[in-house]
Amino acid sequence: MTTDAAAEAPTPNGELPSLRMRWILFALLAMSGILALVDRQIISVLKPEMAAELGWTDDDYGTLGAWFQGATAVALLGAGPLVDKLGVKWANPIAVFTWSVAALFHGWAHSLVQFTLCRIGLGATEAAVTPTAIKTIATIFPPHMRSTGVGLQNAIASFGAISAPFIIPLIAVPFGWRGAFVMAGIAGVVWSLVWVATTRKIRFGDTVAVSRLVGAAPARSILRERAGWAIAGAKFLSDSTWWLLLFWMPDFLHRQFGLAGLGLAPYLAVAYAGAAFGSLVSGTLATHFLARGVPVNRVRKTAMLISGLLVLPMPVALLAGSPLAAAGVLALVLAAHQGFSTNLFALITDVTAKSKIGRMTSFGVFSGNIGGMAILKIAGMVLAAGLGYLPLFLFASVSYLLALGWIHLMLPNIQLVDGERGEAPVGMGH
Repeated sequence: MTTDAAAEAPTPNGELPSLRMRWILFALLAMSGILALVDRQIISVLKPEMAAELGWTDDDYGTLGAWFQGATAVALLGAGPLVDKLGVKWANPIAVFTWSVAALFHGWAHSLVQFTLCRIGLGATEAAVTPTAIKTIATIFPPHMRSTGVGLQNAIASFGAISAPFIIPLIAVPFGWRGAFVMAGIAGVVWSLVWVATTRKIRFGDTVAVSRLVGAAPARSILRERAGWAIAGAKFLSDSTWWLLLFWMPDFLHRQFGLAGLGLAPYLAVAYAGAAFGSLVSGTLATHFLARGVPVNRVRKTAMLISGLLVLPMPVALLAGSPLAAAGVLALVLAAHQGFSTNLFALITDVTAKSKIGRMTSFGVFSGNIGGMAILKIAGMVLAAGLGYLPLFLFASVSYLLALGWIHLMLPNIQLVDGERGEAPVGMGH
């Protein structure tokens, strides 16, 4: 992770890369985000076929998801500092290469234990996704372009979530689900080679300065701040709904409407289109009202309140008479999630000194992944017990309002650090 003070990326001439090179690097970064989403979603999109062949129960599937989230959460504690130490030139290819190899190994797994080990490997290596993305954008772009870069990167990642339900079954038809994992892994390895070749003559110069900056912000100082616990609690509650839908939404549509494979694709695309829309709109509106002088406390909490209220109808998806209607409800939920998440990430930059933003973000994302780990395991147990999705959707429907209540309890009046708003990582989805 990085901050404005250490984000300049000098070439050998001491200047930022050319505008053309910045966008080439950004395009590669966006592509890596799509690859990460595809690797994650293969198991959820192809769950019916995989479960039938391998004999998984709902509890088994929930356990696999929980191990993935738990591995990601633990690895996040070290991912930020490691990315800072390596710098974007090497953090990107190493991260993508390692998670691609982990994805590739899924193609040779047969037992639940083997799949669990593969999910742990994929979760641990994909922990670098968010810190690497934020650091890369802050490194290759000057300050005034960074919010645009992060928002655009997240929107493109949402496009990956939209396209994955179409791409994955098409690969699985000729090659099977094992072939889908292998092809995704090979694509990531190729990406790593392309990045190394593209950046071979670029000296980013972003490692030493950032490492010094991180060293000035001990991790224990985050645990002593009310803001840290406010963000951690809110991420734990709100991200649980995001991960619930990311891993279980294809299964929900399969149970409710008998959809599988390519039949799932258009309805998952509708749902994830909501996430893309929410990501783009929420940051724009918040920036607009802040620019008009509306206090940050009112902007953040009003946006979160509206987002929380929009999630309340989530259980209605269980009553939908068609998959399109159900997908429409879930699209609203995912749009609201992005609205909440955008302002929660922006809150980090509002209340955190620049020297601590990286670690505060890592702590928040870590807490969100712990929430995801818990909900995925609980979902498997609830469904295995025959209780259906109603208890899960009821909890999810109020999770954002509970998160807002926690924030208000811990931070009754949000104040900008030093009276200056930091660079907000707009629209990060998890």
